[in-house]
Amino acid sequence: MKLHLTRLAHYPAPIRLAIFVVSLLLVWLPVAGPIYWLLDDQNLISILTLTLLYVEFILLARFWGRRVYQDTTILQSYGLKLSRQNGLELLGGLGIGVCSLLGMFLVKGALGWLNWRSPSVFLLQIILEGLLVSLGIGFAEELFFRGWLLHELERDYRPTTALGVASTVFALAHFIKPIAEIRRTWINFPALVLLGLALGWAKRATHAKASLDEPSDRARPRFQGQLGLPTGLHTGLVWGYYIINVGGLIRYSNRIPEWITGIDSNPLAGAIGILCLSLIALGMNLAARRRQAIAKR
Repeated sequence: MKLHLTRLAHYPAPIRLAIFVVSLLLVWLPVAGPIYWLLDDQNLISILTLTLLYVEFILLARFWGRRVYQDTTILQSYGLKLSRQNGLELLGGLGIGVCSLLGMFLVKGALGWLNWRSPSVFLLQIILEGLLVSLGIGFAEELFFRGWLLHELERDYRPTTALGVASTVFALAHFIKPIAEIRRTWINFPALVLLGLALGWAKRATHAKASLDEPSDRARPRFQGQLGLPTGLHTGLVWGYYIINVGGLIRYSNRIPEWITGIDSNPLAGAIGILCLSLIALGMNLAARRRQAIAKR
């Protein structure tokens, strides 16, 4: 069995990805099915099934790394390392994310596009709850998209191609919804692609082993980075929105169309959000190229 599994390392990336995802679903569905059938609380069902899915993803990823790539530290290869540097980069990304998000709202307020309100609930509770929820979302999505998915793609494709594909898949994964909703919220798609690119460059800004245009080695991608900075950035953006939205801190004046301010009050799903994400992505791209130049010296 071990010999057969090692052959998967030589399969094209789309086939490897499909085999991994199907394997994950085959393990998850038999356990998640009874949860949907036995429980009525939709929030509890979502928490249990998603937690179960993510635990099984981590276990399968470790098994995949050992048996397919002969890599016993596959999670570290994805960029998940417990180190002081990674922790500091997470905090730095957190600061960039939350300040960028809150800065957008301050600008909109200064332009008269929204009015600030007193918190509808105890604000400190919302801040702490939001941090925990946002950390969970940021960690889970970054380990999956900028960890596992990007790592697999970089085994076959040039780093720029791999990042473009991973960012598109990241956006598509958030667009699994009815056609009518897709049409109504279409502007969120380019925003999500930009966010995916920004987070990918944030990862590469932490470490560089190859040119942005150099092909990777299927045995082990040569362009690797750490997940601290992108996880912090992702967490900060979600956290800032959570505080504003759940805390009921603003009310839009409706003087400006939603496609500018953000569909469904989502600050990133509008022209202003796309502009902000473009600036973040540009900054992370420059940081990644600077890190690459340092690594070449």
